[in-house]
Amino acid sequence: MSQIPGKELTGTTAGRQDLAPCTTCGRRFAQDVLLRHDPICKKVFNKKRKPFSSLKQRLRGTEITTVKKQSPQKVQLKLKHVICVFIFFRLQKQPEKKSNWKQHHEDFINAIQSAKKVTKALKEGRPLPPPPPPSINPDYIQCPHCSRRFNEAAAQRHIKFCEEQAAHRAFAAKTTRQ
Repeated sequence: MSQIPGKELTGTTAGRQDLAPCTTCGRRFAQDVLLRHDPICKKVFNKKRKPFSSLKQRLRGTEITTVKKQSPQKVQLKLKHVICVFIFFRLQKQPEKKSNWKQHHEDFINAIQSAKKVTKALKEGRPLPPPPPPSINPDYIQCPHCSRRFNEAAAQRHIKFCEEQAAHRAFAAKTTRQ
């Protein structure tokens, strides 16, 4: 049965022995189909496609209509400048923080051991062991007002906020007493 309704394949068009190759693309067609296919195929394959320029498409509709290409020497000078700036900042090393991997490792091991103790107590039906003491991260800064601990950036923001809140609380406590 054919793809086109109302047209049935005949024995000559359904057979493979009378298919002829297209001279342009090499695909094989029946003679009557090849007569329609050949001019279309030649028209399609003879067109030269323009190379697509994404830069031109991006710039279309903006004030920048053309982009001047820089000479390779200017590009090389800019690259050298970037490398020099990178090296300059690399040489100005900021003080590196002391690594505390060992403390992190020990905290991790303690957490695993306490979790094992809890699962063992649950299996045996015994009361749960006390939780391990919280580990104090030496990188964190403690707030003098609420005793919470924060990393450097958050501590700077929080301490200002917490100081203002403590002043408001103190002021509110004084006004309610009188």
